[in-house]
Formats: sequence, structure tokens, C-alpha cells
Amino acid sequence: MIRYTLKCPEGHRFDSWFQNATAFDALLAAGQVSCPDCGTTSVDKCLMTPDVRPARRAAAPRPELDAAQTDRESAIAALKRKVERESEYVGLEFATEARAMHEGETPERPIYGEAKPEEAISLIEDGVPVLPLPFRPTRKTN
Repeated sequence: MIRYTLKCPEGHRFDSWFQNATAFDALLAAGQVSCPDCGTTSVDKCLMTPDVRPARRAAAPRPELDAAQTDRESAIAALKRKVERESEYVGLEFATEARAMHEGETPERPIYGEAKPEEAISLIEDGVPVLPLPFRPTRKTN
């Protein structure tokens, strides 16, 4: 992961994370990187200094960061177990199932699955109560 500080022509500055530099370039070219303040997709990277630790500190343990990371990982793992235990996996049919429940066509029940970004946006715009999960579901087959 890489974090860039970005700015728009209006002078708004904001940080955003990307998988790598190539992913940033592809998202920027596709017009999918926008200023959170004004919404323009005309953004540029700001001059930044790299966050590099000197070699003598690189090997030094950072228990406060390790503990925080472990706590987050444990919380996400527990959430995943709870969701998978108490909800029905509907896979790639998530958007269709969520919309059908919202419109009263099928009984309401806890579900989880996968949706394309445009499907998720459409659900949110239509008032269907959905949230992204901080993990990838375990794909179930059969």
C-alpha cells in the first residue's frame, strides 16, 4: 500500500491510500480519484517525503503498533466469524437479494455477499441499507 497526499486546483489537500503507484495511475486516468471537498477529478500528487525508518530502527520492535495491528486483526476476524455464522452467503447475487428484500419481494434476513462497485452505489442511492465489510467473504460453493 502507498499513501499519497493529493491536491485539486482549488487548493484542497487530502490523503488517500492506493495498492501501488500503478493502481493510482490507472484510477486517476479512469477519473475515479476525486477531491472529497469539491468533487473534481482533476487532482495531482503533492511533493511528499518518504516515510522510511533508518536501518538501525527498522529492526527495533514497535510493540504499540504491533499490539494495535493485532487488536484490529483480531476484531476483524471475530466480525468475519460472526457474519459468516449468523448470515446467509448469497455470493454474487447480493445486490439482487438486497434489493428484493428492500422492496418486500422476499422475506428479510441477514445476508452478505459480493457486489460490483456500480451495484453497491445504486443500492445506496436507492436507500437500500448496505455496508461494505472489512474482509473478503469465504466463497462457498455447492
